[in-house]
Amino acid sequence: MTSTITRLGGRLGSVAVGVILVVLYALPLYVMLSLSLKGITDHSSLLSLPQPLTWDNYADVFRDGSVARALLNTAIITLGTVILQVVLGGMAAYPLARRRTRLNGWVQGAILGVMMIPPLSILVGVYSMMVSLHATSTYWGIIVVSVAFGLPLPIYMFSNFIVTIPRSLDEAAELDGCGPLRTFFLIIVPQLKPVIVSVVILNGVGVWNEYGYALYLLQKPDMYTVTLQISQYFSASAASDLNGAAAAAVVAILPVLVAYLLLQRFFIKGALDGATKG
Repeated sequence: MTSTITRLGGRLGSVAVGVILVVLYALPLYVMLSLSLKGITDHSSLLSLPQPLTWDNYADVFRDGSVARALLNTAIITLGTVILQVVLGGMAAYPLARRRTRLNGWVQGAILGVMMIPPLSILVGVYSMMVSLHATSTYWGIIVVSVAFGLPLPIYMFSNFIVTIPRSLDEAAELDGCGPLRTFFLIIVPQLKPVIVSVVILNGVGVWNEYGYALYLLQKPDMYTVTLQISQYFSASAASDLNGAAAAAVVAILPVLVAYLLLQRFFIKGALDGATKG
């Protein structure tokens, strides 16, 4: 009887914790969506429903084209960054996984060590270097920086997964006349699909939401990303447009949300495989 009560208490506790977490995560989203559907003269509680419901904030978001341009900039930067991270990360992980030498072990340790460095802690040095290279307010400049900071994760996940792929596949490809590059792209890459999806989502969301480096490296309004564009709704000299900012934030979230829903099953499988295998 006592054990039954203990198990029931444990389950109820787990459910309670789960409900609390859902509320904590869902409440800001609800407030954001509610604000985006309220008129600028609606000063009711943040938790109240829009009365009346209006779509004017969304119309204003796309009226001058700045948010649409910011979405395009963010999409270009994110796609360019993620593609390079997948290709370079996979090509770096392949020899590290296939040749388990002491040197490669040290290299992997150094790569993991880079993940421990907060990117903003070296912002001044990176910014100075990019200025000297005339890379500010350019796509390639922010992409190079984003690729550099995001590479350790795909290398780690890819190398852990590649170790589990039988070497006999490499040997069979070599007998058919494939070199290392052809073996990697024709044999290894198709096996990495679940992990690639995980890397695309994890690093892609990070690049999409990047603010710190984008603020310093993308100084021209025409190069603003969605995070920088949303920040323009808050002004020190004039009243902040919370409703417009909320609408712009909802628009910015939708592409990432749709991508995650489409790739969810691959993401879960790849995240588990990439983290536990090896």
